[in-house]
Amino acid sequence: MENQTNALEFVLLGLSEDTELQPILFGLFLSMYLVTISGNLLIILAIISDSRLHNPMYFFLSNLSFTDICLTSTTVPKMLQNIQTQRKTITYENCLSQMYFFILFGQLDIFFLTVMAYDRFVAICHPLHYMVIMKPQVCGLLLLASWLFSILLSLLHDLMVLQLSFCTELEIPHFFCELKQVVQIACSDTFLNDLVMYFASGLLSVIPLAGIFFSYSKIVSSILRISTAKGKYKAFSTCGSHLSVVILFYGTGLGVYLSSAATKNSRPNALASVMYTVVTPMLNPFIYSLRNKDIKQALRKLRNILFIKGIFVSSLEKYS
Repeated sequence: MENQTNALEFVLLGLSEDTELQPILFGLFLSMYLVTISGNLLIILAIISDSRLHNPMYFFLSNLSFTDICLTSTTVPKMLQNIQTQRKTITYENCLSQMYFFILFGQLDIFFLTVMAYDRFVAICHPLHYMVIMKPQVCGLLLLASWLFSILLSLLHDLMVLQLSFCTELEIPHFFCELKQVVQIACSDTFLNDLVMYFASGLLSVIPLAGIFFSYSKIVSSILRISTAKGKYKAFSTCGSHLSVVILFYGTGLGVYLSSAATKNSRPNALASVMYTVVTPMLNPFIYSLRNKDIKQALRKLRNILFIKGIFVSSLEKYS
């Protein structure tokens, strides 16, 4: 018997059913979530407050930090709520919403990493034309195109899931409504969904990855032509942080995809997906702040501003 969609509730099995592990998982993911939010917010505030960082590279970095906050906020709060309340259910409508926003912000991450690779390619390979090629209008168009394609892709997947029927087996072996897992528990024909899912995922992941490889192949060849070791280090240091984030994001994402294709056990895949859904957004601010002198200086400037404001506010409270 098929349930009515407006009465459907999915069961998110989470990362573990061991009751003794639930408080540990709650504390661990709450800590990572708070670090992710605060770290990425600091990056955004540092870029906004320092006029030296008002350029295309840091414009897209601030958008990447915002996207990472949204991506983590799509999944972690619901998981924390389920652990706290000991209820693992999620309504059909909320599941569709979670799926939509997860695909949206996940795809935005891919697009922003690709655009940032192109930005580094122009800066290193065509430095004299950088401000002409990466002018504000071009950056705005790249940002708009990234949002538009991501919105359309998310909407397409959600509308196709709406056409599916679900029976009594509504358990999702994951900590959020992941598209593939939701499609697998449908009791109607999912051939078209699978076709669109794999085609769109391949097209909108492989093409950006190819663009990143092309950009860095040109960057490496340009760096190798630099005669001095100091010049090579300076050129590579401008894109080292971005390359680290690309390797971390795509490495964990491809690892989860390949492992899910090799095994039908979904619980290990759910554990592995924590890497690119939670851990990578948490580590991005550290990678950029530790390897980037401009970000370090901007964070120190922001700290001093906040410190002075704190003294000023405390003085006003004291004499008021």
